[in-house]
Amino acid sequence: MKKSLAMLLVCLLTMSLLAGCAGTTVVVKDCGNCGGCCNGNANPSNPTDPTAPSVPVTPPAENAMMTGLSVSTSVSDSISATADKTGAAKFDVTVVAVLVDQKGVIVSCLIDSVPATVSFNNSGTITSDLSAAVPTKGELGLDYGMVPGVNATATWADQVAALCRYAEGKTVAELKNGAIDESGKAPAGSDLASSATIYLGGFVAGIEKAVANAQYLGAETGDTLKLSIQSKISDSVSAGEKAGTAQLDTDIAVLTARGDVISSCIIDSVQAKITFDASGKITTDLSKPLLTKNELGENYGMAAWGSAIAEWNVQAAAFAQYVTGKTAAEVAGISVNEGTKPSEGTDLSASVTIAIGGFQALIAKAFA
Repeated sequence: MKKSLAMLLVCLLTMSLLAGCAGTTVVVKDCGNCGGCCNGNANPSNPTDPTAPSVPVTPPAENAMMTGLSVSTSVSDSISATADKTGAAKFDVTVVAVLVDQKGVIVSCLIDSVPATVSFNNSGTITSDLSAAVPTKGELGLDYGMVPGVNATATWADQVAALCRYAEGKTVAELKNGAIDESGKAPAGSDLASSATIYLGGFVAGIEKAVANAQYLGAETGDTLKLSIQSKISDSVSAGEKAGTAQLDTDIAVLTARGDVISSCIIDSVQAKITFDASGKITTDLSKPLLTKNELGENYGMAAWGSAIAEWNVQAAAFAQYVTGKTAAEVAGISVNEGTKPSEGTDLSASVTIAIGGFQALIAKAFA
């Protein structure tokens, strides 16, 4: 009898909890890393700590979408200078942006890449024009050198666009199952192979990483995905008493737009450096992974210098959140000082003290 009564009480309690879920915010313990998936059993400092603060976890709206970004940087093709050959610091930064629904289906995908070379001789002197523009492969188009009908079925931009179209409407698992074979290329005879003959394995990996990174940042069904990239090599220096440095700085903005209003935003940056001595010999480990500033987090070291109110990634995220809900014109109109830092006394200056002129330019470019 007691056993039956206990079972009845459990059932009644379960029914009351289920009934209470309708239209009610469920409160769980949040570990700070997973948005409440641990159901109150985890704490970042002590997994068994029952005193972790309770936070409301509200499921995303039915039409909410996730915005994702991945960045991969390679310098492995760089070569030292010799008496007979110019040295070259070669950078290739591949960027993938995605819009993903709540079932993990890729709704929209954009891919672009930055090819950059800083040349130097066997005296350690840079011979490249450091003031030259650094366009992406997509912006170069035919000028990138992959000419349809000569050495390719289509331009580089057209081929990665074909992969993006193929990815849209699929999950990562479905994409990986059909987009590439063991060689990393589109399977022979497939529809994708007729429009993309380049190696696709790295791009598929980039899409997978972007989907894994995707977050609910305000995007909704029907929003337009945008990708904006700006790069420079002007901070490179020749070798002298100190080692020379070939440096590529690439700033990236992934946006979603609802009409002319920003509905989600991610800002990231790559600062890739290759050092060489006065004989033009590269001294950097070219096999070492190059992380973005967001991936570096506190290891980027801005806060450690003592003059920053927060690390770069924290400030970039604060800027991205601040511009969400604004138009490109409103972002361009944010008040800045001569160093393009937010003007003192403004709302943004309380959380962002780094220069934002480059961020504003990225957003203007995305809406151009």
